[in-house]
Amino acid sequence: MAKEIKITVETESFLILRGSKSLRAWCPNCGCDVDMIPLHGVGVISNLTLPEVEVWIQSEDLHHTKAADGAPLICLNSMLKCVRKAKPNGCE
Repeated sequence: MAKEIKITVETESFLILRGSKSLRAWCPNCGCDVDMIPLHGVGVISNLTLPEVEVWIQSEDLHHTKAADGAPLICLNSMLKCVRKAKPNGCE
């Protein structure tokens, strides 16, 4: 009698490209200068939609602050943590 063995390999990756869209700014939650990106640039570096990111911001797990012009900035360190532990309902 032959045995059947099923092997499943799951992989994931997260790539951050530094460019003109990221900037160094103070993150009050991290307590240090970190790379930050404007809220509208989040979809470029992750496959998240703007509504998904806004849910994460409301959960307070995704660090954010405002630029001098009032535009929201997202902390890339916290975004990486959220993506790594992402669940279907967001960053919890």
